[in-house]
Amino acid sequence: MIVSYIRPDKDFENVVEQLKLIGAYCDHDQLVLEKEMIDQTFQNKRISERSDVVQLFRSLHNDTLLVYDTWVLSTNIEDVVQMLSCLLRNGVEIHFVKQGIIIHRQSDTMVVLGLIDQLRQIIQNEDKKEIGRPKGSKSSSKFDLFLDQIIAELKQGKNVSDIARLLNVSRSSLKDYVESRSLKELVRGIALTRNTEDAEAMVIGTIKCPTVETIMEESR
Repeated sequence: MIVSYIRPDKDFENVVEQLKLIGAYCDHDQLVLEKEMIDQTFQNKRISERSDVVQLFRSLHNDTLLVYDTWVLSTNIEDVVQMLSCLLRNGVEIHFVKQGIIIHRQSDTMVVLGLIDQLRQIIQNEDKKEIGRPKGSKSSSKFDLFLDQIIAELKQGKNVSDIARLLNVSRSSLKDYVESRSLKELVRGIALTRNTEDAEAMVIGTIKCPTVETIMEESR
């Protein structure tokens, strides 16, 4: 069974965006979704308080789970480790759409660690952004209406200038939108599902080792 799990976050992609991005991934790989769960649970709730997702994940055995990115599972690294451990133990194959990565019980440990470290970096960066800015949802954009078309054009190799002319919109505004939604990375990830070694090498390459400066900052 192929299942998608969608969970919006105030600072990241909303439900509609995730649905469209997962849809594009399925179209590319000719996957047919049999079940879909949209989890509207408050972002800060721990996995022990999310009974619906616990029941869903415990019901999966030798199935396929599609999620947009690691943070969709949780923004708590301890919860993510527990969720991945249980899913992989039960033979679930997990597709991370943004990175174009597929992990399973036989996956390279470095790939799994790379995905977790990407989440660590995202959380760290978001914590820094919270300083001096009001809390709230990620802002919607007029380009959300064209998301399907923008993804399709990027998949065909069109650049931002070409797409801006096609949509008759500002190139700089469209560029900001594409970058804020990481659409180029998404399209690259979809393409890399056909080249697993490149996708895995890219994830492993994002791992950041601690530095003396980082250790000193965290100890303050």
